[in-house]
Amino acid sequence: MSNNKKFYITTAIAYASSKPHIGNAYDIVLADMIARYKKQQGFDVFLMTGSDEHGQKIEEYAKKAGISPKEYVDNAAAVIKDVWNSLNTSFDKFIRTTDADHEKAVQKIFTKLYEQGDIYKGHYEGKYCVPCESFFTPSQLVDGKCPDCGREVIDSKEEAYFLKLSKYQDKLLEYYEQNPDFIKPDSRKNEMINNFLKPGLSDLCVSRSSFTWGIPVEFDSKHVTYVWLDALSNYITGIGYNPEGSTEQFSKLWPADLHVIGKDIVRFHTIYWPIILMALGLPLPKQVLGHPWVLVGEDKMSKSKGNVIYADELAKRFSIDAVRYYLLSEIPFTQDGTITYESFITKFNADLANTLGNLVNRSIAMTNKYFDGTVSKGKVFDSFDEELIAAAKESIEKYHSLMDIYHNAEAVDAVMTLAKRCNKYIDETAPWALAKDESNKERLNTVLYNLLECIRLLSIMLSPIMPDSCESIKAQICNNDTTLEFGVTDEFKVGAATPLFARIDMEKTLAEIAEEQAKKAAEKEKAENVATVAQIGIEEFMKVELTAAKIVDCEAVPKAKKLLKLTLNDGNANRTVASGIAKFYTPEELKGRTVILVSNLKPATLCGIESQGMILAADCGEDVKVIFIDDVPAGSKIR
Repeated sequence: MSNNKKFYITTAIAYASSKPHIGNAYDIVLADMIARYKKQQGFDVFLMTGSDEHGQKIEEYAKKAGISPKEYVDNAAAVIKDVWNSLNTSFDKFIRTTDADHEKAVQKIFTKLYEQGDIYKGHYEGKYCVPCESFFTPSQLVDGKCPDCGREVIDSKEEAYFLKLSKYQDKLLEYYEQNPDFIKPDSRKNEMINNFLKPGLSDLCVSRSSFTWGIPVEFDSKHVTYVWLDALSNYITGIGYNPEGSTEQFSKLWPADLHVIGKDIVRFHTIYWPIILMALGLPLPKQVLGHPWVLVGEDKMSKSKGNVIYADELAKRFSIDAVRYYLLSEIPFTQDGTITYESFITKFNADLANTLGNLVNRSIAMTNKYFDGTVSKGKVFDSFDEELIAAAKESIEKYHSLMDIYHNAEAVDAVMTLAKRCNKYIDETAPWALAKDESNKERLNTVLYNLLECIRLLSIMLSPIMPDSCESIKAQICNNDTTLEFGVTDEFKVGAATPLFARIDMEKTLAEIAEEQAKKAAEKEKAENVATVAQIGIEEFMKVELTAAKIVDCEAVPKAKKLLKLTLNDGNANRTVASGIAKFYTPEELKGRTVILVSNLKPATLCGIESQGMILAADCGEDVKVIFIDDVPAGSKIR
């Protein structure tokens, strides 16, 4: 790996608390697109992602699940990795903050900063947000709640170690001024300066003593390293940094060329992280990209709101490349993007099935039909060709300029503009009409060559966005030339036309999704009900009187399809019970059978029938089974 051509890119490491949703997945998809693009440009790329696995929240989740924190994060990290793999992301390393080499390096980092006076021991008293694992002063709260997530905060008082942020404040501001592209978009930098640096930085709590799930402080076992010093350090420990001796890989890769993160953690990556690096005497990353959020409609994704969309499930239904394409074409550079099933299907049908898929399919089909699959560089041109070639050149220029600054949605738009221009070119030149006259054969050859050459260019430019689909395109046109310039191909010998994207039936698919969601909701409710059944004492249970009762008569209840009217003999007298088992039993099947009766249940009127008790039955999913005890005499008490 040569230093002048290396490109080290990272994502924020995913918190190992639950399965990542599609908004979390945007991080890795965006980083993977950038990595693939840089490889196109000849860079030796190293992409690192991973999981953040320590903290109070993890400790609480593990306790609730009845397993150890390590077992909990082992499971969570595997899920995160599976989701990343389901999106065809080409990361070179997946770091876990429970990795032994990371933990040892973090201990050495903490000790080094303490010994040189950048970390000191004190006490913390203030407001703490458990989900965000962040401390706040009362003035930083919004309506008394966490300014980052809006949840309730708790009072916290404990012994802690602190990092001297204020010591490096002026140096950090100076770095911002000397490196105007350090934070992108620019609006994020303005937020950091105006909201945090100008008002003055408070020293950062970097240890906790109120829980144990974390990396122990090397010289003070009562403390564990607080999440941000632990998590942020992954960007250097993952490539071999250790204050007592770093690897050759670290010296080749650091500083990072790009950190890809969500806008909600820009503060930690552009204030805390640079100061940690300054204190360690290390160069700062070249750039931090704080991308916007992916919203569901107008709302942030939340399990409590029930609006979470998972990327791997979406990919399984609609294809990996369709998910990648939507995310990379619909999320603006500076503003939050949105996703709904309706918008996803609309985008899929318009861009992938119609514009791109139709273009590739009919261009290859016409080449096979009119020239047995072989066309050569054209010789007969007119103004339509000049306009198409000019559009291709413009698309290539915009693609490079926009991808270089990570404006991926605009870059995709520039590429798809060429695809739309190709479809217009087909309408303008009407190849089917040219094919009717043998004298137009050379002209028809030119038209199809121009289309295939543009399709080749499209497959190159879209490759970082939709790698599998672009490989399919290259296979269908039998051309792997990656030169991004129009006219470099002398001849095309195409293969069979294979549809890339089948159009989605919106109404049918939305109905299927709604049915699946309803089923999941019902299963979740049922599980929660089972999990939250209140316990009762033996005294309460003994109040329930269970009696063997014989069914002496049974009849259907008019206008109540689910009810049967049972006449039961409880050993002393007959009584009437209405039971909702008509779907599962006929009156004839029940007459003469002995059942278990809840005999001291308060009477209730059902469809005009006074029901004097209830018979016991088992819920077997889609079926119900009455509990029969035919060998027990009526009137016997069930103990």
